[in-house]
Amino acid sequence: MTFTGSDISVGTLFGFVIVLTLVEMYFSYVHGKKLYTKKDTWTNIYLMLCAIAINLSMKFATFFLLDYCYQFRWFQIQNIWLYWIVLVLAQDFLYWFLHTVGHYVRFFWAMHVTHHSSEHFNLTTGFRSTVFEPLYRVFFYLPLAFMGFTAMDILFAYLVTQIYGNLVHTQTVGKLHPLFEYIFVTPSHHRVHHACNVRYLDKNMGMVLILWDRWFGTFQEELPEDEIKYGLTTQPEDTGAVNIIFHEFIALGKDVKKAPTFWGKVKYIINPPGWSHDGSTKIAKLMQQELKQQEAESRTIGSSLK
Repeated sequence: MTFTGSDISVGTLFGFVIVLTLVEMYFSYVHGKKLYTKKDTWTNIYLMLCAIAINLSMKFATFFLLDYCYQFRWFQIQNIWLYWIVLVLAQDFLYWFLHTVGHYVRFFWAMHVTHHSSEHFNLTTGFRSTVFEPLYRVFFYLPLAFMGFTAMDILFAYLVTQIYGNLVHTQTVGKLHPLFEYIFVTPSHHRVHHACNVRYLDKNMGMVLILWDRWFGTFQEELPEDEIKYGLTTQPEDTGAVNIIFHEFIALGKDVKKAPTFWGKVKYIINPPGWSHDGSTKIAKLMQQELKQQEAESRTIGSSLK
């Protein structure tokens, strides 16, 4: 029996993180932090199993497509060290792009929203997978095959970054050394990513390196004066596992139906979450601009009263 990088990634992630999860659960219980709830944890496990099932069903197609595109590679890096460094960096950047699309295009957000639906934040939250991502993820990674990286190596690089990405789903680790915080995604950065506070929406998309966010304007530091609240800006009333997967598709369908023009229907699909044809709802960037303006006005008023 032949194991692919995808098989290894699923097995290694489950085995490595499950031990750390049990440890975090234990300390959460002992210290009364209530980081875990039974319903939320079982929902995370269910969604993880759904994602694994789709991953397994797509593994042959994913490997075949990457391997096929590899035949048309533009170049080949011969130095083994440079090969792996470039592969991991390129894969991490492409993940940042994939992740950013998942936040700024509502159709993809309808799939990615599952990962953000928990009002808790712990190591099992990393397993609350974007269930349908395996259906389209490979298309974001095709450039790697054209760059001369083999399908097996691409999947292995994905394994490495996924392991790291799972480990930052925790509240038990505070801020780390400033240099590490500047370069790498940390638990602090990823807590921001899972927050529903206006300031924190659509920030810190990176998996391993936070540099992509710093360079492309999606970085936000965790601030003590803006305590993080986890979950969605509008939490669904039905938090059952099935509704968690499909509720945003249902909402998107309703919005598309009520749009008065064809172009308006298209905009609901391709524009960021919160866009509306009549301005009744707002996208995150607009809300953040309003927040900055309110804070600036408050500082001005505060200064004038001194």
